[in-house]
Amino acid sequence: MGRLQEMWEKMSDQLGTPSQKDDRVVIIDSLNTFLRVFSAVPALNDDGQHVGGVIGFLKSVGANIRQFQATRCILVFDGAGGSQKRRKILPEYKGNRKNRVRFNRFDDFKDLVDERESMKIQFSRLSEYFDTLPITVISIDNIEADDSIAYIAKQYYEGVDNQITIVSTDKDYLQLTSDKIRVWNPVKKKMYTPQVVSEEFGIHHENYLLYRILSGDKSDNIDGIGGVGLKTMIKNFPTVVDTPMSITQFINESEQKYEENPKKKFFKNILDNREILNRNNSLMQLHEVDISTSSKMAIQSLMDKEINRLDMGEFRKLFVDDKLYANIKNVDSWLRDTFVMLNTYATRKTC
Repeated sequence: MGRLQEMWEKMSDQLGTPSQKDDRVVIIDSLNTFLRVFSAVPALNDDGQHVGGVIGFLKSVGANIRQFQATRCILVFDGAGGSQKRRKILPEYKGNRKNRVRFNRFDDFKDLVDERESMKIQFSRLSEYFDTLPITVISIDNIEADDSIAYIAKQYYEGVDNQITIVSTDKDYLQLTSDKIRVWNPVKKKMYTPQVVSEEFGIHHENYLLYRILSGDKSDNIDGIGGVGLKTMIKNFPTVVDTPMSITQFINESEQKYEENPKKKFFKNILDNREILNRNNSLMQLHEVDISTSSKMAIQSLMDKEINRLDMGEFRKLFVDDKLYANIKNVDSWLRDTFVMLNTYATRKTC
């Protein structure tokens, strides 16, 4: 590996590519990714066992690293009990996510129990692969991935001149788009920047959160306000198209407009449901995450921790034990093409 790293460093210097490990950061919403690939990837190992969760996750992460030329890759998972804080605000939060249906669309499992057991085994096995790769893994008890990712992107890297790419299909992250933060949706194959958010939704990108607060989030079992959607919001508050507006400003202006026109049902609807709006803001906003000081310190500690070095020998051993030969034809080449650059930046001293 020493010779490959030396060659890469010389080429980097000549091309003027980023010099620090935090210059181009890719943050992956990892449970979101795992569930997606477990469902979509029908890969089997040489024993006929489903390995779509393992191989699909590794390939997906590798593709993100190469596509965005990452200098650092951060995998973020929900911590144990991560939803408890939001369930104190809304007991029904994520209550619609019970395991009522099978995740996998293929006939690789005998029944639901067999599928869940395979999912558990594959998810656990991935942690052993992570130990061999130059990546950072974040999982904090009582903290959801959303909060950890937002804290890293907004607070940990505050004041750092870098580019951050969040990889997830979760729409909540679109509220974080800025000059330095963008969101890649791997299903839509679409990169969301402030401009793209504005173009897709027809509002100032900083008002995306306001739109979500009003409409709610069915995937998380968060109700919005009936009769209040994107079109009605724009119709009654045309300034949201090009001017940022907080939920407090929105409610205050609704009160003023209702006093001027008490027959307007839209504004009365807003005022009658202000508690729901403030609740949704507490549940959905990611700009100033509501996590404890100890949780923030735990995230900072993991972020500051020395990054693992690429261990091709140990990765290859796991790969052989899992009989994944048919899924990555040349594992050594794949590892070099994907992780040598990360490994190089991981070994560099921060200037």
